[in-house]
Amino acid sequence: MKIAIGSDHAGYNLKGDIIKVIEELGHEAVDVGCNSSESVDYADYGIPAAEKVARGEADRGIVICGTGIGMSISANKVPGIRCALVHDLFSAQATRAHNDSNVLAMGERVIGPGLAEEIARTWLTTEFEGGRHEKRVQKVMMYEKANR
Repeated sequence: MKIAIGSDHAGYNLKGDIIKVIEELGHEAVDVGCNSSESVDYADYGIPAAEKVARGEADRGIVICGTGIGMSISANKVPGIRCALVHDLFSAQATRAHNDSNVLAMGERVIGPGLAEEIARTWLTTEFEGGRHEKRVQKVMMYEKANR
């Protein structure tokens, strides 16, 4: 899989750790920035990462800022994106299995690198269950399409 990954300055250090996890799992990381811990705006990196997923240039995306909130809000503005803000392993598994999330948001200031790495592994290795969940995801996507 190709995984688009972006961060602002507050998620820059964690982004490097997560890129290693992506590559350890045999996937390709497509880094959209940022490239330092100098202050930047989260939307400048969260939106491009999500756009790569929406356009099919990446299979999934991971976005990281201080809390994950700004990145998740930004990513979810891109049509076709189902970005989940996750800070625990159960939610990482559930958002893939039940919600078919295609972008993961995390906050470097909220969780440590060890937990973040496990969240990324769980999210990247969990498949969508479909079934009863498919109908629910489709309702959300139909609403989005009707209200663009």
